[in-house]
Amino acid sequence: MSTPNNASATMDPETQKEMAQFLEVEQSRAQLQQAVHRFTDMCWDKCVNNASTPLDHGEESCFVNCVGRFLDTSVFLVKNLDSAQNL
Repeated sequence: MSTPNNASATMDPETQKEMAQFLEVEQSRAQLQQAVHRFTDMCWDKCVNNASTPLDHGEESCFVNCVGRFLDTSVFLVKNLDSAQNL
């Protein structure tokens, strides 16, 4: 059985490029899925009082606000770190 490096060495450049693009998309999907799980874990404990019933309006609002604040904070931090690196 060939290893991934050996297999990529036998691929033509166009196939290698397509494979690299495919892997990049899949890695992005995996990162997004990890973020969704992280948000759910973080906000579930904060917002849900009773897991055996459907979310009520207050719990749903809490989830939306919790995830929104986390995203806003993440964007803010990334922008500030980027600005600091460019100085």
